[in-house]
Amino acid sequence: MPDWRTLRIYGGRVAAPEPPAPPSPAPPHPASTPARRLLPLVLPAIVVGVVCALILLGVSLLAERLQDVLWETLPDALGVGGFSSLWMIVMLTATGLAVGLVLRAVPGHGGPDPATTGLVDAPMRPGTVPGLLLVTVLALAGGVSLGPENPITAANIALAFWLGRRAAPGAPAELWVALAAAGTIGALFGTPIAAALILSETLASQPGPGAFWDRLFAPLAAGTAGALTMSLIAEPSFDLSLPAYSGPHWGDLLAALLIASAGALLGLLAVYAFPVAHRAFRALRHPVLALTLGGLALGLLGALGGHLTLFKGLEEVKEIAGDPDGWSAGEFAVMAVVKTAALVVAATCGFRGGRIFPAVFAGVALGLCAHALVGAVPAALAVSCAVLGVLLAVTRQGWVSLFTAAVLVSDASVLPLLCAAVLPAWLLVTGRPQMQLDGDGKALR
Repeated sequence: MPDWRTLRIYGGRVAAPEPPAPPSPAPPHPASTPARRLLPLVLPAIVVGVVCALILLGVSLLAERLQDVLWETLPDALGVGGFSSLWMIVMLTATGLAVGLVLRAVPGHGGPDPATTGLVDAPMRPGTVPGLLLVTVLALAGGVSLGPENPITAANIALAFWLGRRAAPGAPAELWVALAAAGTIGALFGTPIAAALILSETLASQPGPGAFWDRLFAPLAAGTAGALTMSLIAEPSFDLSLPAYSGPHWGDLLAALLIASAGALLGLLAVYAFPVAHRAFRALRHPVLALTLGGLALGLLGALGGHLTLFKGLEEVKEIAGDPDGWSAGEFAVMAVVKTAALVVAATCGFRGGRIFPAVFAGVALGLCAHALVGAVPAALAVSCAVLGVLLAVTRQGWVSLFTAAVLVSDASVLPLLCAAVLPAWLLVTGRPQMQLDGDGKALR
């Protein structure tokens, strides 16, 4: 039988106090798990990873088709500009209204308040999943500045838990949560490394039997299956094709430290604004009204920052990075601030979505602003360091922040400077509030 105990992702019970046992010498390292107990985990991990990738792919394709209708077909038929200020305001406001009405009508109302959820949470009821996926498609297509990662991960965890508990009643919930989270994250980034890095921070902080790699074995298999499925079908890429970095110099070290710290400060501004914006929208007392006004605010921000500050930001960030000299430093700064503000509004008024992709856009825009201000700072270095700082503040995930910053420029020579830049940026964000609230609306720490 598989050793289901080798995985533990969340939760736990507090046992009754027991009499203190005589002290015993601690083992030098956890005992490894025999291969015969890990091998049966491979098949369910592969199945979960493939299904998670297919669900992500299906939602993404639906959103893209609807986006084409809303932003090209419909405005062309009406004789208005698809990305005119008027159309952006109308479309984002209508998206907020539509999402609010759907959330009010569907079972489970799309799950808990998205401002209180993280990337990997406890399973929700399966009846909530259809409504959650529907509002995710509407938000992605309507131009809301959120990514698909949080709702897709939540939906996949719910489905994997529900089906897995029926297929293998003896398996703990932690197994299906880990497999679904890893499969979804692997598919989102197109590589299982991202899933391994995110889950490694969770696994390392929680006690459990088995060596670390034994506990990571099944999630890594699921993440690999999800990444391969997505890569074979959609061929995702995060490379921004920036000019190659020529190698570290003493001046680059100073630039890396300053830019990463600036990115962290920009992210912290969003973090501190997060509970304030949440209280303001909750004071309206009606979710439909909050989402409609949130959509209006997003439309106004889009009119201010331009259409590139709309949507989750993955394709848009490639457009601005494709011509780093095509905008002024002031224009890049406006994009960074507008995208950050849009992220705060979207995540607090009730839209379902993730924060990684819009944070990446804000970081790239900030990095290009630094490059435009000081041309001697290489664009690849400025972008990677700014993304690192913003992601550290928004996600508090050190490994995934480093990984994302490095993969955007696809150049290993920038890694030493990123590892140096992460230190002052982390000192700025550690101990500060997080971009996630508890049930009382207070920021987690």
